[in-house]
Amino acid sequence: MEPLPDLATLSDEDLKKLIDELTQEENDVSYRRRILHGKIDILRAELVARLKATEGKTVLETVDVESLTAILAGKAAPPA
Repeated sequence: MEPLPDLATLSDEDLKKLIDELTQEENDVSYRRRILHGKIDILRAELVARLKATEGKTVLETVDVESLTAILAGKAAPPA
């Protein structure tokens, strides 16, 4: 992570630009985090389904991985 520049030397315009850049970076990181959490949820759901199947229960009895995938795809659009 880069240190902040000497704030006293920044013009108002430069300060606003830096705020905008860091806000966009935060949005990008947040989007990536949401995608990763969604993938982790899907993988965990698949693991649960497989574990249930090995105990004689039907696969996806309580977990619908395809539905979770569709939900993630619909809700994980990148921020504008």
